[in-house]
Amino acid sequence: MWKIAIVDDDRHVLQGMKRLIPWGEMDLEPVGEAMDGEAGFGLIMEQDPDIVITDIYMPVMNGLDMVDRLRREHFQGKIVILSGYSDFEYARQALRLGVDDYLSKPITVNTLKEVLGRLISELEERNMQTMEKEELQRKLLLYEPFVEQERIRGLVTGNMAAEAPQLPNPSEKQTSSTVQLVMVLEIMRTDRMEGMTPRDWNLFRFAVGNIVKELAAEQGVGGRFMELYGHYMAVLIQVDAQLSEERIYRAAERFAGRIIEVTAEYLRIGVQIGIGTWKQDLNKTADSTEEAFTALHEKRCAPNAAVPVFKYKPKAAADRQLEIRPVRFYQEMADAVRKLDSAAAEVSLGAFCTKLAEQQAHSAPELQQMASELWAIFSYTLYDSGIVLGEAFPAEEVQRGIRSMVTLEQMKAWVSGKVQEICSKYGRNDNLKHKQAVDFLIHYIHEHYSEDIRLSDLADKVFISRNYLSNIFRNATGETFNDYVTRVRMERAKSMILEGKLMIYEIAERVGYKNVPYFTTLFKKHTGRNPTDFVKG
Repeated sequence: MWKIAIVDDDRHVLQGMKRLIPWGEMDLEPVGEAMDGEAGFGLIMEQDPDIVITDIYMPVMNGLDMVDRLRREHFQGKIVILSGYSDFEYARQALRLGVDDYLSKPITVNTLKEVLGRLISELEERNMQTMEKEELQRKLLLYEPFVEQERIRGLVTGNMAAEAPQLPNPSEKQTSSTVQLVMVLEIMRTDRMEGMTPRDWNLFRFAVGNIVKELAAEQGVGGRFMELYGHYMAVLIQVDAQLSEERIYRAAERFAGRIIEVTAEYLRIGVQIGIGTWKQDLNKTADSTEEAFTALHEKRCAPNAAVPVFKYKPKAAADRQLEIRPVRFYQEMADAVRKLDSAAAEVSLGAFCTKLAEQQAHSAPELQQMASELWAIFSYTLYDSGIVLGEAFPAEEVQRGIRSMVTLEQMKAWVSGKVQEICSKYGRNDNLKHKQAVDFLIHYIHEHYSEDIRLSDLADKVFISRNYLSNIFRNATGETFNDYVTRVRMERAKSMILEGKLMIYEIAERVGYKNVPYFTTLFKKHTGRNPTDFVKG
């Protein structure tokens, strides 16, 4: 409700104003009255009303002096001067003091309603702007870590979006006094991991990230953890540029060793780690990532290595083909398949195969290895969304297709065909799992609209990641999850208002809003009318 204070030295005027103001009709509430400017100032500072109606000529302190003092105290409410004098000088002073209206006594009910209606509309607009600004600030604070994470992921994979340099980046600490290198973690696949639900897998990755962050602080290195694709994760390490190369790698190897020890102890999993070379230039970070993958690739050639930490060793020119580790390509393909975007996958696949053809660096075993890794990436990426590729694509058939590849064209055709099949099968709007998830959300919203509904909580119930579920819901309904919840609440509120059994504040609570002014503002935004006006309509 909107609060009103009245200041006038004439008791008859005070009583008359209280009779004239349509309190219930306009959702207004009296918070007090005063008979001089000094008392009025105290009342207003204590009650902080939304609207003040005041006379000019009063004892102790006149109305204009009171308004001047209120403005100097940063009072933000609406002020209406109601005076028996129409002197231009008074009006000029009132205008200078930011008074919202200047009315002459006597005043009619219609004029008073018109003025109050305009002031309430202005207050609602201001409140909406304030709430939208606060919501934007809240979201910025909420999403800032994710924005930063995507920036770092772009640096690590070499897949920085064109607009990324314009994004805010308050926590980036790279300076000329630091160097960076990348470690790539490969989570060893076990029977235990194969049996994980998407929710368990998400919790597992979260646990690995926490371990890395704690160990980074313990080891005194600037470790930034991020998930890549499939069962690969990465850590961006920043260390003092004054350290010798030997000390830099020793610190990285010690850090990697601790990660392996702690994940084995607390999560009971095996981890292998590749380490790239350090880079002075932040824009060369992706090169270190490629090197870390190369180091991991080479460990397959040394299966008896005692310690599963592998440091990159530069190759002679004749052996450079071994260094082609398509991190950026793999990340692009993972993102495309996650979105079931076959067109984006075709673009990435075509560009990468063109590069391979130009470099002539594609022996049959390497092509088969790439295809095998891509299939693993697709499997892990979609599993996170609740899709198990193994149910639709038998492992023996997949392996038979991979083993038959001997040329780049065959590899490209096989990968392209599989992407098309995946997108065709799981990208249909009537996909059963997605339809069931959307139906569940809609049913839940209609049953629990009075509660605090969070998409992240519902995502856990349907075993689909929050972001992916958000996209599914928007594609199916044409609305965002939050917009749909708000619309359902407003429709239910309209029904309750028309029933006429509850007060506005009770209806607000029944549809999930403890803040009545916020509910009123939302209701007007969706219906074009205040709740009290809706009753009359």
